[in-house]
Amino acid sequence: QVQLVQSGGGLVQAGGSLRLSCADSGRTFSSYLMGWFRQAPGKEREFVAAISRNGGSLAYADSVKGRFTISRDNAKKTMYLQMNSLKPADTAVYYCAARLVISTRVVQTTDPADFGSWGQGTQVTVSS
Repeated sequence: QVQLVQSGGGLVQAGGSLRLSCADSGRTFSSYLMGWFRQAPGKEREFVAAISRNGGSLAYADSVKGRFTISRDNAKKTMYLQMNSLKPADTAVYYCAARLVISTRVVQTTDPADFGSWGQGTQVTVSS
C-alpha cells in the first residue's frame, strides 16, 4: 500500500511558480494511478491533474491546463506538480492521491471519491 508524504508549497506572488512533490514510502508506487487535487476554503475538493501508471497519459482540469505540469518518477517513487503562472484563484490546500489500477497506460478516473490513499495536504497561497 502507498504511504504518501507531500512537500513543497508555500506563499508566492501571482505569476510565480511552485513545485509540489509526493513521495511514497511503500514499495508499490508504480501500481497506482496518481493524482493531484485541491480544496479551497468553503469549497469541495476538486481535481487538478492525474497521471497514468507509466506516465504516458495525463489529464488536467481546464483551469490549470497550460500552466501546471504533472509528472512522476517511478524509480524514485515520487510524483510532482510543477505550477507556473500562479493565480490567486489557485490558493488552496493541495493533496496528492493514489488509486490502485491494472491498466498502465490510461487515466481511468479523475473523481476524488475513487482515490483511496491520500497525502497530508500542503498549503499553496498565491498573493495578488
